[in-house]
Amino acid sequence: MQWHRLAGYGVLCAVLFRLAWGFCGGQTARFSNFVRGPAATLRYVRKLFGRAVDESPAPIGHNPLGALSIIAMLGLLMAQTTFGLFAVNVDGDGSGPWSRWVSFETGRRFAHWHAANFQLLLLLIGVHLTAIGFYRFARKENLVPAMIHGFKSRSLPSQEAPYFVPWWRAVIVAAGIFICVAFLVNTHW
Repeated sequence: MQWHRLAGYGVLCAVLFRLAWGFCGGQTARFSNFVRGPAATLRYVRKLFGRAVDESPAPIGHNPLGALSIIAMLGLLMAQTTFGLFAVNVDGDGSGPWSRWVSFETGRRFAHWHAANFQLLLLLIGVHLTAIGFYRFARKENLVPAMIHGFKSRSLPSQEAPYFVPWWRAVIVAAGIFICVAFLVNTHW
């Protein structure tokens, strides 16, 4: 259970980092750069599955469907960690650090939500991997390298490179989040 708890704290730190990075990170990481409304997403889906060849340059970052996937993944991961913080095991051993703030029945409800949400996460991960395969084989666009270094392989030469932020900003944000999470999960209020 200790490994499970540590993994949960790690996921919580990663999700909080990604949320913060969506506001202070580089161009392709910022939510304002890629989160679009329903109309833009629907236009993208129509264009994606249309037979016409799309001559417009590839977006410099995430496409509207990728944005939906990111928002869904962050939401489910945040829910997963929150449910785990309040979850109560049947025997009370190995319960989440905030389980003392809720009744046994409420804590058990959080534990059930924690288990059910995990199944949703597995489903979304499967959809995400399927989409990566679709782009790789049907659209001839390898998205994996862009996930690692931030540059798409199909970018046009005339397209400007995305701007990145200094590495020390990521270190400061990550350290701040780590300290906050460590304080919150170890505080006995």
